[in-house]
Amino acid sequence: MELPIENREITFLLADDHSMVRQGMAITVSEVVPDARIYHTSSLQQVVEMVRSNGVEIVIIDAHFPDGNSLHILPQIKSVNPDIKILIFSGLEEHLHALKYINAGANGYLSKLSEEEEVRQAVSDIIHKGEYISAVSRSLLVQFAYDPNSINPLNYLTKRELQIAEMYAEGYGNLEIANHLDIKQNTVSTIKKNIFEKLKIENLVELIDLIKTHHKI
Repeated sequence: MELPIENREITFLLADDHSMVRQGMAITVSEVVPDARIYHTSSLQQVVEMVRSNGVEIVIIDAHFPDGNSLHILPQIKSVNPDIKILIFSGLEEHLHALKYINAGANGYLSKLSEEEEVRQAVSDIIHKGEYISAVSRSLLVQFAYDPNSINPLNYLTKRELQIAEMYAEGYGNLEIANHLDIKQNTVSTIKKNIFEKLKIENLVELIDLIKTHHKI
């Protein structure tokens, strides 16, 4: 049975570079916790200091900001307050990104494409259960238990495939890659096909995003 809403003030930090997203989430938080104290920031660099100075208990934070990726500050947030709860609220595809954020210390991952009721449920779960695990995230966690490499799909690539994937991410085309590596252009095309199949992606935009967010994790 779900616990009743706590009869005390809970301090939230909403971190997103889009004001409308923060305002919308603030409305939902206030519906779930009428006495919530809510702080806002649009800057990733301010998050850790705001957590430290305002006694923040729950952070709802985007994955990507103009000034960086929130993945790399999750351990810092936890070091300031080991009991803090972190909910990632992102437009990035959950099946590709959720696991690495949870592994880095997040207590849940919520898609910005979620329906209003799911957003409300996620906020409630973070408050009462200390985590929000969606059906997608639960499936990913089970997969990770059997296959730890699943947290970074780039681990499935061979050394040559990773090299070519990085070159695509740097803006090289098939012919340029072929000339640089002294291999045939159709060989590059074949390797590109293998990369897409292994990473379960369909275009270069998705590949570039995976390289940026997963490489060197």
